[in-house]
Amino acid sequence: MALILNIETATSVCSVSVSLNAKTIVLEETDEKNIHAEKITQFIRNVLKEAGKGLSDMDAIAIGSGPGSYTGLRIGASTAKGLCYATGKPLIAVSTLEAMAEKAREETNSSLKVDFYCPMIDARRQEVYMAVYDASGFEVSKPEAKILDATSFSGYLEQNKIAFFGDGMPKLKKLLELHQPVTELKINGLHNVLWLDQIHASAANMGALAEQAYIMGDFKDVAYFEPFYLKDFIGNNKY
Repeated sequence: MALILNIETATSVCSVSVSLNAKTIVLEETDEKNIHAEKITQFIRNVLKEAGKGLSDMDAIAIGSGPGSYTGLRIGASTAKGLCYATGKPLIAVSTLEAMAEKAREETNSSLKVDFYCPMIDARRQEVYMAVYDASGFEVSKPEAKILDATSFSGYLEQNKIAFFGDGMPKLKKLLELHQPVTELKINGLHNVLWLDQIHASAANMGALAEQAYIMGDFKDVAYFEPFYLKDFIGNNKY
């Protein structure tokens, strides 16, 4: 049973939580753009105070490792690494996409019979960072930067129900709803699509995976750890 400080800054959401035994007990976050550097340390102080704990009480520091905003990931990673250096606590990296998928699986009950879960993080123009997980949480499609079109998931949707979520999801929703009448999706309509508007990148999603990593001793080298940027830095693409 671990007490973990979780930090997630991969998207426009700046989010910090404390989890105990895989469950989030305190959370603070905001979706204001360009606010990460200003708010991150304040949020850390706030959640620790609300939890009645200090940094020395934490068993580990977990960081949402991306993919996502280059600037946001740099801020989160440097903050987490600084805390680990200062306290001697181990560093845990949690995939932002996998954590979103875990949250989505928790939020959907068995009656919905979802076959696949696809978290999407907004990138540029019609592009998203995404991966696909099955109902057991197994990664069936590795994280990638994908340019969306109306037939991007037609293979999945022909026979499977797939849940889409994250701040990149509205791009796909708009495409499918716009082009549905003139694509193969017309056969099945959008009945095999589940839009989960409430799921986004958040430190609230990280508890279970961070706990699992802690139990397994899956710690990162603080000196050499780098977030999973997926793509090279592009100027003016920051949160």
